[in-house]
Amino acid sequence: MSKLWHITLSVSGAEAPLTEVRRGLEQLAHDHPFLLTSRYANDHAEIRYWEEARDLHDAAAVALRLWGEHRSSAKLPPWEIVGLEVIDRETYHLRIAEGYGPPPAAPVGVHPF
Repeated sequence: MSKLWHITLSVSGAEAPLTEVRRGLEQLAHDHPFLLTSRYANDHAEIRYWEEARDLHDAAAVALRLWGEHRSSAKLPPWEIVGLEVIDRETYHLRIAEGYGPPPAAPVGVHPF
């Protein structure tokens, strides 16, 4: 039985042109339809999306492969993953309701920090 998991993936590395970072994240959003939002700068980015998986271990494993698997096809910068948060849907909504979680991804899409 699958559940929805909210993923926040943080990556960083050497500076890259903003236009290339944006184009790569837009391609990633096209390739990965559950992508909610990406925020970026010339040396780091944060990607937030929903993943359907059996458990946290499976969701985390998929999330940890996302950047590397799409690096070539989306022409993403050669950055490394520096952070990962995986929470279940109930925890995500509880955090929002209590006012201390990340705000819902609005507007959806690719945006500068």
